[in-house]
Amino acid sequence: MTLEQRRVCIHRRYTRVIANSFNRRKSLLWAAIVVLVAAFALAPVLLSHDVYSYVDYARLGVVHGLDPYVHPPAAAPFDPAYARVTWIGATSAYGPLFTLATYPLAWLPVAAAVAVLKVAAALSVLGIAALVSRLAPVRGVSPLGAAAFVALNPVVLLQVVGGAHNDAIAMLLATLGVAAVLSAREATAGAAFIATLAIKIPAGTAAPFALLATRPTGRNVEPGWAYRPVGGVLLGAALAAGAIGVAAYAAFGWHWLDALGLVGENQDRTSHMSIPITLARLTGFNATAVRASAFVLYAALFVFLLIRTWQGADWLRCAAWASLGLLLATAWLLPWYLIWTLPLVALSRDRPLQLLTLVLTVYQLPARLPL
Repeated sequence: MTLEQRRVCIHRRYTRVIANSFNRRKSLLWAAIVVLVAAFALAPVLLSHDVYSYVDYARLGVVHGLDPYVHPPAAAPFDPAYARVTWIGATSAYGPLFTLATYPLAWLPVAAAVAVLKVAAALSVLGIAALVSRLAPVRGVSPLGAAAFVALNPVVLLQVVGGAHNDAIAMLLATLGVAAVLSAREATAGAAFIATLAIKIPAGTAAPFALLATRPTGRNVEPGWAYRPVGGVLLGAALAAGAIGVAAYAAFGWHWLDALGLVGENQDRTSHMSIPITLARLTGFNATAVRASAFVLYAALFVFLLIRTWQGADWLRCAAWASLGLLLATAWLLPWYLIWTLPLVALSRDRPLQLLTLVLTVYQLPARLPL
């Protein structure tokens, strides 16, 4: 064997060893993800009773013939789901797509309906992890690192999966929208982001950045094709919005629009561990003034990031900063909201942003724990 042949043989053997090592690490990581997500999915409902509200709203519509956007759970106090509902006087703040999707659960026993929603949250988290892992090489990011960043986040396991929150479903659709933009499936992207907004509006923060990302840039764009990508996004969005709007009107009239107002009213509330309220508590500043200042700063940041995206900056990184900025600015911050930003940050290629997200994770981890 010549020296060159030996070098080739050693190189092949080394490449094989590296590939086998990577495959082992990949298998171990995904095994850990699946086992942990499944464990929290099989556990009792943890730390939040929102999932019982999902079931109660569905039962209001199907079993009791009451519009969940008009009538709160207190309108049917003898329903078996009512005893576990926390917000008994609040009408639904969730989008019509999610509400309609939960209607079939009204025919199941409450425990079975909750189990279905826990499985849906778990599968959504696994789906998000699989998508970011698939998209990671396109973004120059480690696939294993991206998947772990989302699915092994302790807040995701404990609060999102453990609490069966619909934020996981919304972010699965948003991540599908991101994947569609990156693969030039503009109509699919538009439809996915509209579906996201029809479940939970804040989960769709990336939508305007995705729209700007599809606009043509450069001098060599052919005139006949100039606005076709943007048109594809808008067409997909229009078709999805039309279909969802017709179904929502048939089921709820225009009352489902009241949920938009409830989302805004949440900003009049405060949570103990939100960043503005924590800052006000530590400094002694007026909480209302701090909250207003945070809102103004976030609005300025959002506009700045949109301008940067228009100028050609990385749209996904800008969307990730906008999403995390929302969590830092809102006075009503619940720990499971963290999933709104995790898939975007995992793909952002921005180390400071990722570190800041991990700091927020550590800060939010004790929230809602009975310490």
